[in-house]
Amino acid sequence: MGKLDGRVALVTGAARGQGACEAQLFAGEGASVVIADVLDDPGREVAAQLGDRARFIHLDVTSEASWAQAVDFAVEHFGRLDALVNNAGVGSGGAIQDTSLDEFWRVIRINQVGVFLGMRAAVPTMIAAGGGTIVNTASTSGLVGIAGTGAYTASKHAVIAMTRVAALELGSHRIRVNVVAPGGVDTPMNAAVANDMDLTAEDPHAKMPLGRIGNPTEIARLVLFLTSDDSSYTTGAVHVADGGMLAGLIEF
Repeated sequence: MGKLDGRVALVTGAARGQGACEAQLFAGEGASVVIADVLDDPGREVAAQLGDRARFIHLDVTSEASWAQAVDFAVEHFGRLDALVNNAGVGSGGAIQDTSLDEFWRVIRINQVGVFLGMRAAVPTMIAAGGGTIVNTASTSGLVGIAGTGAYTASKHAVIAMTRVAALELGSHRIRVNVVAPGGVDTPMNAAVANDMDLTAEDPHAKMPLGRIGNPTEIARLVLFLTSDDSSYTTGAVHVADGGMLAGLIEF
């Protein structure tokens, strides 16, 4: 018996990296999964690998119309929507004085507005189904300031704040809303940001307590926990998975 038997989940940014791992893990635990992404071919490949338990839909998380189509798609193909994982996001590096307004708004629209639109689109269907779960993806950048990531850090602080508000508003509807805050995770997005910030010469994770970057599957397991009944008394909480990054200073 799987932890998500009979449930229907929509995972954004599920064509690769962390989102693909989440979709695969959910399907393995009995869920039907909508793979949502702007990357059409990789998204279809993930859905095909999962078989009848999965369907792919193109989703632009910054578009209200695209979100409405995605939620309708889930209901049309699987009959309901029980879980939403707002995983889609973009990274961005650069000092504040070097960040253009266009770049700032691009990050905010995808990372912050995309989460807002996703929750707003999914909630009525979840209420009709008698409840559900939402897991939003923030970052350790949503808990502390990290130099050179002004736009990204602003967006992830906002995701945490919106998650707390949504948990307060939706608890009476039996909808739990939580947020994961990963540290460094070995994904294509993080690799691109590290390259932009010239962090590739020396591993910035080497001095952390666990001494390594995270694996996408490790974050996916945490998202599974927050989506399953194992976390039935958990809502409005920030769950950090960072290899000890925020525990404190190792050395001066």
